[in-house]
Amino acid sequence: MADSHPFLYLAPIRGLTDAPFRAIFCRHFAGFDATMAPFINPQRRASYDDAMLADVLPGNNSGPPLIPQLLHNDAQSFLVLATRLGELGYQEINWNLGCPAPMVAKKGRGSGLLPHPERIIDLLEEVLPRLESLGLRLSLKTRLGYHQRDELPRLLPHLDPLPLTEIIIHARLGRQLYHGETDPEGFAICAGTSRHRLVYNGDITSAAIFANLARRFPAVERWMIGRGALADPFLAEDIKGFPPQPRERRLARLAAFHDELFHFYRQRLSGPAHILGRLKQLWNYLLESFPEEPRLGKKLLKSATFASYGEAVAALLDPSSPRKTEL
Repeated sequence: MADSHPFLYLAPIRGLTDAPFRAIFCRHFAGFDATMAPFINPQRRASYDDAMLADVLPGNNSGPPLIPQLLHNDAQSFLVLATRLGELGYQEINWNLGCPAPMVAKKGRGSGLLPHPERIIDLLEEVLPRLESLGLRLSLKTRLGYHQRDELPRLLPHLDPLPLTEIIIHARLGRQLYHGETDPEGFAICAGTSRHRLVYNGDITSAAIFANLARRFPAVERWMIGRGALADPFLAEDIKGFPPQPRERRLARLAAFHDELFHFYRQRLSGPAHILGRLKQLWNYLLESFPEEPRLGKKLLKSATFASYGEAVAALLDPSSPRKTEL
């Protein structure tokens, strides 16, 4: 089996895992070796000043190393942003070929490019020599395909000659969005088709699921976890075999994380609706760790005031409760 201490990425989740969230999350929960920023929106008039790049400015980021992500589908604009990121000191960037959002895919970006392998190869052949001269390495984040799972396997042999650091594969199709089951067999087909280092991504939601995947893919040393880590912030620690902690201690750590995030949002965002809206995005995942509390979960997600929200959170994180949480 691969290293018992695998290399774990915290996946980008647009609208949630921005720089402040990543910093606060990684202060409270260990186990991740690197993080990836949500993609930077392509711009027609691309100055990419500091305000536009606030999420990836080195001064705004702490904790594990960060990899910025690009979404462009034309070489010239790609290189404008890549050059700017190189000026900020980054040595590796990622090209997003996996975003399944319909508005992205319809523009021929993200997973919407996978049915057009010739466009992907043309862009890479144009940008990679320039990236090398800038001292920048490039990885890809992709899916098995957009319409069919044979789209990526047909592309991979054409990527073999290119100097990519790795290819991160979410084992779903773009048209699935995040619905339905993942397709480990599709990943296995890709593993037999590519010479590049592959990273497994998709529905790693427990240490047991990770262990099964690690046994199935012993050559895979790097893994990316997104929604599973938001549902269970201790997942990376459990995967890496950190010493177990009692439920009370985990609830206290979760409460400290929540309180810091809540305090930050109250300082930076305006009005209860905006602040609670951001926090509820997290709880949409985190409530999966409290399956025995549907009533409190509904109260939390329907709360419109800080008082009602705070009551629900306090009840969920109360260590004296006799319930058995998943944490």
